[in-house]
Amino acid sequence: MKRLITPVSFNDIKNLKAGDIVTISGKILTARDQAHKRMIEQGKDKIPCNIEGSAIFHAGPIITGNKTSGFEIVAIGPTTSMRMNPYEKEVIEMGSKVIIGKGGMDNTVKEALKNEGAIYLVAVGGCAALYVDSIKNIDNVHWLDLGMPEAIWELEVENFGPLIVAMDSHGNNLFNSPKRQS
Repeated sequence: MKRLITPVSFNDIKNLKAGDIVTISGKILTARDQAHKRMIEQGKDKIPCNIEGSAIFHAGPIITGNKTSGFEIVAIGPTTSMRMNPYEKEVIEMGSKVIIGKGGMDNTVKEALKNEGAIYLVAVGGCAALYVDSIKNIDNVHWLDLGMPEAIWELEVENFGPLIVAMDSHGNNLFNSPKRQS
């Protein structure tokens, strides 16, 4: 198992290959389709958090509490990443180096990962309680007007995973590999 620490650079991930298992420590951001759409509409300079070298998790965490009482994450599992296909290329071009989600993503994303030196990691569905144990703190939340699941949550994590490299920075894709098709 390989360990990544955010922010991530191309040098940190260039030797990872599709099929490798990794964990992440540092900060991850949650973002689903509405947050992706707003990032693109507003542009990189107006995004309220730094996405350069970031790990973006396609997740809508289950949260209790509020800004006054404090937030607590009850569970956090991956959402279907193909919903982000229309937006992901542009988000990767803004500087995100790690995308985390569930299921496959399209060839536009595969090419963006290759061109920008980034990777797509698959989180195991059904492990929401396991993943929440890796979260040490909620550092911030942005765009709550989108709703709790659609907001961007900045999370401090330690050994978040296990995660599988599904699409590496060299164009390899577990979802359409010859081994999978046999």
